[in-house]
Amino acid sequence: MKLESYWLDSAPRFQPQTQELPAKADVVVIGGGFTGLSAALALARKGASVVVLEAGNLASEASGRNGGHVNNGLAVDYAGLAAKLGADRARAMYRSYDAAVDTVERIIGQEGIACDFKRNGKLKLASKPEHYEALARTYEQLRANVDPDVELFDASQVRDEARSDSFHGGLLQRKSGQMHMGRFAAGLAGAAERHGARIFQQAAVSGWERSGSGFRVHSARGSVSASQVLVATGTTRHGPFSTFGYWRRRIVPIGSFIVVTEPLAPEIAAMLLPGRRTYVTTANLHNYFRLTADNRIIFGGRARFAMSGIKSDQASGDILRAALTQIFPVIKEVGIDYCWGGLVDMTRDRLPRAGERRGVYYAMGYSGHGTQMSVHMGQCMAELMNGTTGANPWQGLPWPAIPAYFGQPWFLPVVGIYYKLKDRLR
Repeated sequence: MKLESYWLDSAPRFQPQTQELPAKADVVVIGGGFTGLSAALALARKGASVVVLEAGNLASEASGRNGGHVNNGLAVDYAGLAAKLGADRARAMYRSYDAAVDTVERIIGQEGIACDFKRNGKLKLASKPEHYEALARTYEQLRANVDPDVELFDASQVRDEARSDSFHGGLLQRKSGQMHMGRFAAGLAGAAERHGARIFQQAAVSGWERSGSGFRVHSARGSVSASQVLVATGTTRHGPFSTFGYWRRRIVPIGSFIVVTEPLAPEIAAMLLPGRRTYVTTANLHNYFRLTADNRIIFGGRARFAMSGIKSDQASGDILRAALTQIFPVIKEVGIDYCWGGLVDMTRDRLPRAGERRGVYYAMGYSGHGTQMSVHMGQCMAELMNGTTGANPWQGLPWPAIPAYFGQPWFLPVVGIYYKLKDRLR
């Protein structure tokens, strides 16, 4: 079993062409995940000179360590959001996720990225009978107000979709997709570079200061002056708190863990998950899964409220293996080829944040729904930085710091116990 991301291990390694950091650029993008690479592509296509500074390797954090879903739909309850922010704002936010999946599909087509992109929909699976009742209420709200294509499945229909007795119904959102994250990352980086962006790995940023009408950005590869800066770091721990503390006080890094089986026989894969959709359960400590193009089940979740690391990943992998075989007993003898963990950049309300602070632009906080929204926000931020007002769907959301929190999530064990109790009681 390999303790590394299947996506990154089974994709070509991107090798940037540029060797020396230039003295100047129009834009410096900090972070080489999907947000940063998408922004770099969009800005370069507009003729800007762009430098991307990545602390490690491209897509080595959340962009390359997720479950491979490209889902529409909010990370929070639609009706609750409408009650809080108003129906028009909630509808616009929901539709921004539809647009985000469209953005991923458009870039893949424009740039010819071979990444097994499929748009087979997402099925949200009710883990308990009362969860199905909640999904039925959500279905009525979505169908009436924002998404007429959703469909509600009863338990027998769900068994036809996912050959398991673990679920009590489901909600199908047809606009969702999936792809090979490692191949998409390499293709996105290659596209950005073809259009003129210069990409630097092992270039952790230590800080920046105002310089004339722009900024001077300092990294492990040297310093570069730029008119504009975009911070697209998510929940990375690279860089000093003195530089990135504003964002770290507002984002909680939560571990998410994944196992990948050995390839299944095609007839077994077709029997278990004939629709080849993305799947997510409704439990508080939920699971998510799908088939890969080579018939592996990739299965993940919040197995433990812990940070990622070799021992933590292995312990979480054991929990996930048990959950997988409980859902699909027929594959209990199937081997696990990959196990890894990563960090989700969770905001307090599970809504992304993007905007400008002291002249520096930023986009992050995707809260487990980032593979599509990060790509979309890279494009949106390029528009915003190019002077297009209204390009940011998250504009104007308040973002106070989390009280008594300074980047070290000391409260996660307590949160984990709370959600475990919730899952047991209801």
